[in-house]
Amino acid sequence: MAARSLDAYLNSAGGLARLSAHAGRLVKLQRVFEKIAPSYLAASSRVANFKLGKVVIHADSGAVAAKLRQMLPSLLGEFSLEGAEVTEIQVKVQPTHAALQQKPRGGRPAVSAPAKAGLEQLATDLPEDSPLKEALGRLVRNSR
Repeated sequence: MAARSLDAYLNSAGGLARLSAHAGRLVKLQRVFEKIAPSYLAASSRVANFKLGKVVIHADSGAVAAKLRQMLPSLLGEFSLEGAEVTEIQVKVQPTHAALQQKPRGGRPAVSAPAKAGLEQLATDLPEDSPLKEALGRLVRNSR
């Protein structure tokens, strides 16, 4: 039995050929999306599906999804200009594993020496019973 290449197997008759064609369309749409969307949004979102003219885009956060939703009319126009037959775009929040990773907390806020000195001076100029004076004192004490 001769070994078949993965490409030949994927392009053979049956469901895998359809799957391969669909994956190819998604890759092309992703490239178009990366070209037309602002880079900071394209880095935090991706084309997830395409069916009957509707593109589904997954965004890593609600903020990215909201910005993409604001841009839907222009994105639709840009997809058309690039030759993609897109009639609708749906944006869903679907964070990637990397987006779910949070930075460790517990570190002290970094405040430069000149900023610390300015905050200390401001605190000394405020009245003794000022809540701001107390807050600035805590910020200076707790910063590195």
